[in-house]
Formats: sequence, structure tokens, C-alpha cells
Amino acid sequence: MNTSDDALIIAGKTYRSRLLTGTGKFRDLDETRAATEAAGAEIVTVAIRRSNIGQNPGEPNLLDVLPPDRYTILPNTAGCYTAEDAVRTCRLARELLDGHNLTKLEVLGDQKTLFPDVIQTLKAAEQLVADGFHVMVYTSDDPILCKRLEEIGCVAVMPLAAPIGSGLGIQNRYNLMEIVENAKVPIIVDAGVGTASDAAIAMELGCAGVLMNTAIAGAKDPVRMARAMKLAVEAGRDAFLAGRIPRKRYASASSPLDGLIG
Repeated sequence: MNTSDDALIIAGKTYRSRLLTGTGKFRDLDETRAATEAAGAEIVTVAIRRSNIGQNPGEPNLLDVLPPDRYTILPNTAGCYTAEDAVRTCRLARELLDGHNLTKLEVLGDQKTLFPDVIQTLKAAEQLVADGFHVMVYTSDDPILCKRLEEIGCVAVMPLAAPIGSGLGIQNRYNLMEIVENAKVPIIVDAGVGTASDAAIAMELGCAGVLMNTAIAGAKDPVRMARAMKLAVEAGRDAFLAGRIPRKRYASASSPLDGLIG
């Protein structure tokens, strides 16, 4: 568990958990609730275009199982392909959530890869920050672009590890290291995590957190996978703070040879 002096701080709010989870793709709302609890997540992301958080009266409401007084609801713009659509979706979410300004921005480039459209993402980020939103932004793992999004005023930058839902794990750890080392806001890996070791590696690289949905919801046992991810994120963070030994080409004896009897 994170200690009080190693908290994740986003938009001035402190969180104990560094695992952020999505709410889509689960079998039903009961499984969504159980997996979220097993993950120990405090921030849960919600696709406004695909989930009911009150805009459809009479239908099951996600907020009934994940109440805002217990979780920080992070509305996202999944399914948006233009800056205009993304900004409109964020404004709708703010209205539905009584002025809630924290939002996850994602503007996609095409339906096959779901890679971000970075030009539209920059445009939307500028508009949302100017409009008073606290923007957590999904983007490519380009160190220059990530720095630019930070300079615009995004409260967290969220580079992908691999394409959304691919489960490929971290494909370019050197880019992530460069992004982390030059950032003054939390860097949270978003997309591409497949299993617990992927999450641990992201944290060992110094990322502030990991956001995932498919890796948990798509597992054979989502609740068990959620628990595994929780432990992996905690272990990876501890390993990063502990400081790993240097990599060497040759052996280094655990028990020194000097002073041996005989």
C-alpha cells in the first residue's frame, strides 16, 4: 500500500491507489462493481457515449454501483474522432455530474488501430483547459507531444503502452522513460496492458499509475485479474522506489569470496 508521503496527486486531490480502472466490457453492473472493488481503484473512467450515468432515466445507472461519494468518476470521450465532439462530450459530462471538471480526453484517429489523432487531441486539450476542465489526456508515446500537452495545462498525461485492447504490453519502454524523466505532472500508462507483469513494468519505469479496462474485463476471471493488477501496481511502485541493482554482463557473487577460511 502506498505510504502517505508517496501519494498520487491529480488536480490537487490525493489518492492511495495508483491503479485506475475502466467500467466497460464487463458482463453486468455487479461484475463491474466487484472487479472495481478487487482492484482497489479510486478513480474509475466512464465512457459517456456508452454508459448511463443519468442521461437515460429508467435504465440501469452505473453510479448506483460506483457512487461518486466513494469513487472519483472520470468521464472520458471514447468514440470521439474530432476535437469538437470531444469538447461537446466533456461539457455534457460536466452537466450530468454537477459541475465535475475532471475529464479524460481521447480523440481517436481511426477505427482499426484506435491510435490517437494527436492534432485533434492538442486542439481539444487547449479548448478544454481554457474552459476550466482538469484534463487527463490519452496520447501516443511521443516525448515531445507529451511535454506539449503538459505545457498546455493537462493535469496528467497518459501515453499508450500499445494499441487499446491489444494486450501487447509495453512496446517502447525507452520512450516512456524519457517521458517520465521530463514530466512535472503524473504520467499514467493508458492502453495495451495485458497482464500483471505489464503493469509492474510500467510502474518500475517510474510511471505514476496505470489505467486499464480490457485486461481486467476481458479476463476469464475479471475479479481475480483485478486483484492481480492491484498487487502488480503496488509491487512495481515499491520496486521503483527501492531502486533496482544495475544490469551487468557477468556474475557478481551474493557471498563475497574475500576472507574465506582456507
